[in-house]
Amino acid sequence: MAGLKLTDIGKKYGENVEVLKGINLDIKQGELIVFVGPSGCGKSTLLRMVAGLEKITSGTLEIDGVLVNDVPPAQRGIAMVFQTYALYPHMTVKDNMSFALKLAGKSAAEIDEAVGKAARILQLEPYLDRLPKALSGGQRQRVAIGRAIVRDPKVYLFDEPLSNLDAALRVATRIEIAQLKESMPDSTMIYVTHDQVEAMTLATRIVVLANKGIAQVGTPLELYERPENEFVAQFIGSPAMNLLPGQIIETGKQTKIKLDMGGVAVSAVPTNDVDKGLKVNIGVRPEDFVATDGDAIYEGTVNLTEALGEVTILYFDRDDSESPMIAKLPGIHAHLRGQKTKLTADPAKVQVFHDGHSLYYR
Repeated sequence: MAGLKLTDIGKKYGENVEVLKGINLDIKQGELIVFVGPSGCGKSTLLRMVAGLEKITSGTLEIDGVLVNDVPPAQRGIAMVFQTYALYPHMTVKDNMSFALKLAGKSAAEIDEAVGKAARILQLEPYLDRLPKALSGGQRQRVAIGRAIVRDPKVYLFDEPLSNLDAALRVATRIEIAQLKESMPDSTMIYVTHDQVEAMTLATRIVVLANKGIAQVGTPLELYERPENEFVAQFIGSPAMNLLPGQIIETGKQTKIKLDMGGVAVSAVPTNDVDKGLKVNIGVRPEDFVATDGDAIYEGTVNLTEALGEVTILYFDRDDSESPMIAKLPGIHAHLRGQKTKLTADPAKVQVFHDGHSLYYR
């Protein structure tokens, strides 16, 4: 198994279409790195450059300390799992999993041992003699993963492997991938997804891609609790973080920020010096809001409620934005629709941004 180093990686199509630029990333052996970002941000393109399926326009890629920019895909020591399974329909599960080993000239004993081990890990032993058409979507994806495992690669690459599964199978297969990683702690994996739940539950670290580059790299909780910029703050978490305009009215041991729509939020001293009167955006996650009868960060009329049982999502119309204010309160609060409601939040959970970047209040 191996680590990877991406240095100033860029990708262009032709002279004018730039997809990625300045990608710098160190991936340690044993990490499960997840690439996330909006559609078109280049996450699958970056994965395909690691695989060797897309040419690197600029920068360098090292796998296990070896420069591989011009190394063919088959010689990079990687195995890729695609979202479309890419199984041979006329081959049995066993033949699909062993095909690459046969091409590599492995002996029958070596092939049986590798396929048997992968089948045990993925619970595919009862299905080895079946054709792919006789399997469920989740079982087919496990076969595709098994085909990667038998090759014992340096790096595993997953390109949105669960996107073709229904909701229940997606959850079950996600758990299986998490268990697979636990059973192979030294394996290095890179995983592309648009699903935040997959990213938050599977990743050692998440790489958020936006605007042709990396917006932030960190553990799932670091990105959730300490976003470095407004993009990451709103991209990570569902529903998205609310951003409220305001200005700093007092600095000191407790910095006070007055919201333009009324109310005062109090936060700890920022790590960066700030000036009184500075225009900022206050970030509050919907789940951090609390209904109150006292002093409020925000007060408005509930326009719509979504009662989900364990929580109720409240939507407030805003005069200053096309996006609604959203609060996510525990319990059932459908009766609040049409009602004037006051919201507050724990100051320790409030984020403060200036010019798109966090001031690191905590």
